[in-house]
Amino acid sequence: IAIDGKVLRGSRTVDGRQVHLLAAYDTHTGIVLGQVQITAKSNEIPAFTPLLDLIIGQLGSLHGVVIVADAMHAQTAHARAVAQRGGALMVAVKANQPNLYRQLKALPWADVPIGDQQRDRGHGRRETRTVKALTVRTDGGLAFPHAQQAVRITRTRTIKGTTSRETAYYTVSLPAADAHPTDLAAFARNEWLIENSLHHVRDVTFREDAHKARTGSGPAVMATLRNTAIAYHRTAG
Repeated sequence: IAIDGKVLRGSRTVDGRQVHLLAAYDTHTGIVLGQVQITAKSNEIPAFTPLLDLIIGQLGSLHGVVIVADAMHAQTAHARAVAQRGGALMVAVKANQPNLYRQLKALPWADVPIGDQQRDRGHGRRETRTVKALTVRTDGGLAFPHAQQAVRITRTRTIKGTTSRETAYYTVSLPAADAHPTDLAAFARNEWLIENSLHHVRDVTFREDAHKARTGSGPAVMATLRNTAIAYHRTAG
């Protein structure tokens, strides 16, 4: 399940603030399992745990569920909340968690064998994604609750003869026996599905950002109806 936020750029609350929603997207079925509106003068972080409880309301539990989220949600409270509810968490790590980020970068990646490598070609672009993962056995392990593996994914892209390279770091609360590098590669790519298969569709097909709903919960309700329409068409083939 991918968790990500979206600002409805054309919609405003009565105080003029843009409406911001946080959604949980089942990457296998294409169905939104829950959606929370971000309160005024806040951000996505406090909405994460209420969203988990909405997911449980739909699925019954988080057992057997992997939550994937971007670096904003690399929060120790989030990791504990997912674990307490029986789920697993894979989260990107950036400079908002400086100690953990430095720890991940400093691991002996040159000595770690490639666990998975995939190559794609299309639309004038070549991309290679290389995954390395290791279980950290130093005293105290990783500086993040319940983290069992450190993950490094390197993406190399060549577009019109120009090559760029991006390195991303993650932690995951599943042991190596339950999450192989091929699984980790799929989890990381699934994080992007909520953007490409949900938010992009709402923007392009439903012109969501052009909609100027302003009354009460109207913007959130309209977003829910769009989610429902997308899920209906996707599940109907």
